[in-house]
Amino acid sequence: MTAKISIIGAGMTGATLAHWLAEREIADLVLVDIVEGMPQGKALDLYEALPIINKDVSLVGSNDYAATKGSDIVVVTAGVPRKPGMSREDLLTTNANIVMTAVENSLLHSPDALFIILTNPLDTMAYLAMKAGKLPRERVVGQAGILDSARMRSFVALETGVSVENIQCYVLGGHGDEMVPLTRHSNVAGVPLRDFLPADKLEAIVNRTRKGGGEIVNLLKTSAYYAPSLAVAQMAEAILKDKHLIVAASAYMQGEYGLSDMFFGVPVQLGRGGLERIIEYDLDDEEKAAMQKSAAAVKESISILHTLVKI
Repeated sequence: MTAKISIIGAGMTGATLAHWLAEREIADLVLVDIVEGMPQGKALDLYEALPIINKDVSLVGSNDYAATKGSDIVVVTAGVPRKPGMSREDLLTTNANIVMTAVENSLLHSPDALFIILTNPLDTMAYLAMKAGKLPRERVVGQAGILDSARMRSFVALETGVSVENIQCYVLGGHGDEMVPLTRHSNVAGVPLRDFLPADKLEAIVNRTRKGGGEIVNLLKTSAYYAPSLAVAQMAEAILKDKHLIVAASAYMQGEYGLSDMFFGVPVQLGRGGLERIIEYDLDDEEKAAMQKSAAAVKESISILHTLVKI
């Protein structure tokens, strides 16, 4: 039986995700959006492109959640994007209502679906999705760490002139300005970044990584979409192919890293059942302090969420 992925939100991120997924030919796809004609038009346009690359994928666009029936994975990208000068937290009130609606309507038609959340503020929206849907933590993950780690890898490649294939970076924590690039664990061909780069160059890369989303918002006047959507595609492929792949993603914490009752960016293993386990790194005191600072920001956002919606 062919797998099915429904993408809630057919804007730039959702449509680009459909593009990446269609190229992989791993599932039939549904694009859902409230704008009449837009998801239908994008789905048809992409479907008409597939013969050029010899891919057989069903693509449907709809304004009705009924089209999502029987989805294996539901990806929520819907929401108001960031504008210059906005933080991810500025989006909380509006996007909370959008995410609740998306999750509740999707579950009516796909009660067994796994959810990948991309809407900002990411960790808080993943928390909302799990609570609103009354789902076990295995079935909800947020995309953040793959994107943040990829940004860091690209910045290291620019600085060193080394292929990104030789560069491994790990960015944990909340998906915001307090994210935690692990420079001690990140490396170039096995050599820790701390040993490969001068301290000032490394600090500049860390700071640029933390501000990576804002840098693009200031240039585009809206949120990034190529890299975030490709990160989701990697997660979806890992799940559908039962790859047991370890990536950085936002997961519900139950004591790991000393954190509970919140979503937070950590190394997770993904397979057909969704979240399989959380990997705990051995962190030094500086890294632990950075993780706690990042966690405090996420907890504050979740606290605000509780004042806005009943979950």
